[in-house]
Amino acid sequence: MTDRTIVAWTEIPVTDMEKSVAFYNEVFGYQMTIDNSGPNPMAVLGGQMSTAGGHLYPGKPASEAGNTVHLAVETDLESAMARCDKAGGKVLSPIVEIPAGRFAYAKDLDGNSIGLFESA
Repeated sequence: MTDRTIVAWTEIPVTDMEKSVAFYNEVFGYQMTIDNSGPNPMAVLGGQMSTAGGHLYPGKPASEAGNTVHLAVETDLESAMARCDKAGGKVLSPIVEIPAGRFAYAKDLDGNSIGLFESA
């Protein structure tokens, strides 16, 4: 057992940074922008790098067996699911209840597997 951070950060590969930033901003209420200061453009999920988190970057999404990144929603889960579909993503599952809250599986614009998570 360890008490140190396990996940340092996540990266979600996308084929169109501008469209993907707009999608994640719409679904999760972020205010991300594209940062071109490094070797590759990136957009930090949630817009801040002060905690372990993740970012979008130009890349090739996994075919069908990629990892799933679960992202917390700031509103109720049903509203986030509706925003996901409206923004061009696809909700794939009904709501799943777990002790920590509830979530639904979805795909983003590039087919990346994401979870929309509402904490209890």
